[in-house]
Amino acid sequence: MPLHIVDKHKSLYDTYVQSATIEEISKFKLADEPNEPETIKKLIMDELLLDGNSKQNLATFCQTDLDKNIHSIMDKCIDKNMIDKDEYPQSAEIENRCLHILADLWNAPDSLETIGCSTTGSSEAAMLGGLALKWNWRENRKKLGLPCDKPNIVTGPVQICWHKFALYFDIEIREIPMENGRYIMNSEEVLKRIDENTIGVIPTLGVTFTLQYEDVFSISNALDKYEKETGINIPIHVDAASGGFVAPFIQQEIIWDFRLPRVKSINASGHKFGLSPLGVGWVVWREKKDLHKDLVFNVNYLGGNMSTFSLNFSRPGGQIIAQYYNFLRHGRNGYTLIQQACLEHGIYIGKELKKMGVFDLIYDGTDALPGVCWTIRKDLSQEPLFNLYDLSEKLRSRGWQVASYTLPSSMNDVVVSRVVIRHGFSRDLCSLFVKDIQNAIEYFQKHPILRSLEKDEGENFHH
Repeated sequence: MPLHIVDKHKSLYDTYVQSATIEEISKFKLADEPNEPETIKKLIMDELLLDGNSKQNLATFCQTDLDKNIHSIMDKCIDKNMIDKDEYPQSAEIENRCLHILADLWNAPDSLETIGCSTTGSSEAAMLGGLALKWNWRENRKKLGLPCDKPNIVTGPVQICWHKFALYFDIEIREIPMENGRYIMNSEEVLKRIDENTIGVIPTLGVTFTLQYEDVFSISNALDKYEKETGINIPIHVDAASGGFVAPFIQQEIIWDFRLPRVKSINASGHKFGLSPLGVGWVVWREKKDLHKDLVFNVNYLGGNMSTFSLNFSRPGGQIIAQYYNFLRHGRNGYTLIQQACLEHGIYIGKELKKMGVFDLIYDGTDALPGVCWTIRKDLSQEPLFNLYDLSEKLRSRGWQVASYTLPSSMNDVVVSRVVIRHGFSRDLCSLFVKDIQNAIEYFQKHPILRSLEKDEGENFHH
């Protein structure tokens, strides 16, 4: 058959005989000619097969199991711009409903009258909460005729967003370092670091490194006592990126939210335990007065007068509509069932790891976020057959993604592993995961990693 006839019918025959699939595509600059859309879609989807399997990704806190209705909602909302409340007033109304649902969930004094906003994630939400603390502190200092050039925040071991916040907005971060046997902040350590320039204390409900909750209740009580003794009123912002969608459902006995008058704002991530797709966070203030008026901008160039107080501007609306769908679909009892199941899976994994006799559990999964954090037993860590990085790499060959890392600052000689259990994980998968860990240990017992030899050979090579 003549070549020009073959070329003419390529697109009617098969994707993988077209030029885009039999020749190298232009990856780093725009090619001159267009291609068949289905062909390019297949090329991209083929390439994405090299990504990890999200179901087996136990390193992330983010939700990866989304039902078909959420996919449909996201598709229908792809053209909605959440910043344009004049063009999309009903989407704005749904966002407002979500905020009041969260204010009620977190026990705001008047959940229908308070204020908040959606964000692209809990990092942006945390920064907005921090900015409100700074603005309120600065105004109070100016009223008293006092200097306001050295603001600080006091935190436990925090996620990187708080270091970014401190750097970007010129605030000193006084991060309480971990100590052997203490992996989170406590009230005693907070009191050592606060002063008149402290704009707020930032406890975390679900510390990234260990999954544990910091004790907001005892920290608030300590700050109450400090105020009585010194007259200095220091507010609390709770970083509840993960725990804000867990504790209200399965740990209601923990007092951490707006039930404490000193808690002025809370941030959470809808795309973590809020069960929504990636790209939505929330920040809610206790009362409207806790969000400084100077942080709210008014714009009129989108068709109507509207206020905005986010760091981003244009952003998609689908994630917010999906959050509302989850609130209506699951309700309190549905969220409770889901988070309790996740917690029990984490407890099961923790118990099985303990039985293996190789690991010490830093967090056993019982009373904070669903998951487990562990390290190699101290008496085995001097001459181990393997380390936790080896274990993570071995598990990856079975598709599992497990986070292994050093703890921060003064504990950076301690390596831990952590798994986070999210909605979409089953007891059967738990058992398979545990079995793969056991198989990996047996493999290393037969094939130990001889690091001392590798180190000697490396030194000899350099000499």
